[in-house]
Amino acid sequence: MLTKNSSRVIMGFLALFAVAACGDNTTERAATGALGGAVVAGPPGAVVGGVAGTVID
Repeated sequence: MLTKNSSRVIMGFLALFAVAACGDNTTERAATGALGGAVVAGPPGAVVGGVAGTVID
């Protein structure tokens, strides 16, 4: 069963991947993904968001 906090985390990561897809080139996608990740989960989220932004083509 999902709790209120786990639902927020899941929604945050979904938003992170949506933000990571923004941008015209790999650098912009990495930057927006890192920014979104930092907002959602702090420094570890910034790393994950940057990687997700780089990988999404």
